[in-house]
Amino acid sequence: MNSRGDAGVGYLSGTVLAPFISALIIMVIPRRWPWAIRLVATAGSGLTLVLSLLIFVGYDWQRAGFQFQELYEWIPELGIRVRLGVDGISVPMVLLTGLVIFTGSIVSFKIADRPKEYYALLLILVAGVFGVFVSLDLFFLFFAYEIAVLPMYLLIAVWGSTRKDYAAMKLTLMLVAGSVLVWVGLLAVYVQSGASGAGISSFDIEALASPQVQRLFSPSFQNIFFPIFFIGFGVLAAMWPFHTWSPDGHVAAPTAVSMLHAGVLMKLGAYGCIRVAVFLLPEGARFWAPVFLVCGTVAAVYGAFSALAQRDFKFVIGYSSVSHMGYVIVGISTLSLVGMSGAVLQMFAHGIMTALFFALVGAIYDQAHTREIGIFGGLARTMPWFVGFFAIAGLASLGLPGLANFLAELLIFLGTFQTYPIAGVLCVVAVAVTATYILRLVGRSFFGPFNARWGGLHDMLPNEWIAAGILVVTLIIVGLYPAPFMNMINASSLPIIEKVGGVR
Repeated sequence: MNSRGDAGVGYLSGTVLAPFISALIIMVIPRRWPWAIRLVATAGSGLTLVLSLLIFVGYDWQRAGFQFQELYEWIPELGIRVRLGVDGISVPMVLLTGLVIFTGSIVSFKIADRPKEYYALLLILVAGVFGVFVSLDLFFLFFAYEIAVLPMYLLIAVWGSTRKDYAAMKLTLMLVAGSVLVWVGLLAVYVQSGASGAGISSFDIEALASPQVQRLFSPSFQNIFFPIFFIGFGVLAAMWPFHTWSPDGHVAAPTAVSMLHAGVLMKLGAYGCIRVAVFLLPEGARFWAPVFLVCGTVAAVYGAFSALAQRDFKFVIGYSSVSHMGYVIVGISTLSLVGMSGAVLQMFAHGIMTALFFALVGAIYDQAHTREIGIFGGLARTMPWFVGFFAIAGLASLGLPGLANFLAELLIFLGTFQTYPIAGVLCVVAVAVTATYILRLVGRSFFGPFNARWGGLHDMLPNEWIAAGILVVTLIIVGLYPAPFMNMINASSLPIIEKVGGVR
């Protein structure tokens, strides 16, 4: 194998290999040593976090483009290579994944039932996630995409709760259906890239985006296969009307899996919409953007009102995630620089926020064995740290200035008002509904008269406190100092917007 690229070559392959090798090590550790299993999982996830931080800090946004590139031959006869690289859109996603898997590993210390298999599957899943975000080859991207999705079935069916078998099967069937669409699109692009005899028949993303290959993708070809890609990836992004698997999956999954599911896996879908659908098929994006903007707007409003009607903590957050990911679809579909940049920042901010939410819900569920909102009350007296962290997550969800979600949503709304003002108004309505259900949830469960039934509940355990603290600090840092994120996101979003002829 040979490699090429910048200083820091090996960081990207390290993010993929570190969790995968950690999973292999865990598989050979005897079951009677659960402490060793947790130690290896924490070390492996910690290493991925360190690598993701190095990638984030080392990325040169002024140079933009794909950096930290690595190239390894795989099946050269078919033009299939493991080509890795990141730009300003994928770097925040790599950092997000590193933060969520590390905090998820920490809160999973409580897993007592078959921790060996649990951690191995969790780390294999994360290896696939990193593979998607760092891949510049469509074949390897799809390969990693499937590795990221398939372990979810076992993680939910074995370690989940609340109709876990139903939720696991529903999730798997929906996501596999989306994967089939993606695979059809990838094969079509591969074949079409070599259709004229002068083409290259390649899976290489940069080569497929080059002018000489783009000429082979006729408007009719793009109009046919853009929705195939966008819907295929959009299923994982919980895009309406293909979202129904998501709330059930959130509720049934164990804590760390819920964190990864909402915090990272849903972002794989949105990332695929940008990196593959919009980037490779710009004319199709222009044609179909209004349709998918409607889907995103409906998801934002529908998800918010659905969350308003829920009585279970996890269902509230699950439908809230549908709503917030609706903003992401709207931002992408505006085909404007402001909207696209806001969508990418929203992917990061929502990933941190929802991971924090699910970590906290898992902490209280482990003690109370219920997630019903109406039966709690006055918990701020006995669980001040828990309530404080939850309040910060809630304020981020409703877009409080000073937290990461505020700027992300503001940019999306500005981009929407530039292009589709009516959709912008509806998204603002969704924010108002979000504020309603978040404030009502916090007020009913954590303040007011104390319910003596819960007098025995204790505040957060040290591992839960550390995980929540990391996520809260991230929300605050990005909210107060978003410049590093916005610089790299804007630098990489601009070429895409120019390519599709969008609004700068």
